Amino acid sequence: MSKSATPAPFLSVLRELVQCYQAFERYSAAHIQTMELTPPQFDVVATLGNTQGMTFRELGKRTLITKGTLTGVVDRLEAKDIVSRKDCPEDGRSTIVSLTKQGEKIFSKAFPAHVSHLHQAFGQVCSKELSALGIGLATLRKALLDATEDHQEAQ
Repeated sequence: MSKSATPAPFLSVLRELVQCYQAFERYSAAHIQTMELTPPQFDVVATLGNTQGMTFRELGKRTLITKGTLTGVVDRLEAKDIVSRKDCPEDGRSTIVSLTKQGEKIFSKAFPAHVSHLHQAFGQVCSKELSALGIGLATLRKALLDATEDHQEAQ
């Protein structure tokens, strides 16, 4: 970019988005660690909570954990007797991951506590602004997904 060029207007939004995500991660992770879980472990427990379990594929789609990391996270949760694995009766190639009794106890305690913790921060933003942020972020996500599809089709 030359000295006379002005930065694209979205760059300040991009910076704010990244810094907001980083601040959220710090705030959220600090609380999750008090429950003796890592953020990815909490993500799995929260996703499996109130379900009969799900396949690795579905769990990967519903969490924020990459496929390569998910197996290790589930391995560690299984070692703590928080989750269990069983073969999927409908598809022998798939494995169902579900919470154990201990995992259900952790979920029933940790999830409401974490929601309450998050509410302390999110509660400082009025509901009208939260709604507008949600709409704006959904619009941005769609634009990025559409642009990714367009780029892939062009190749």
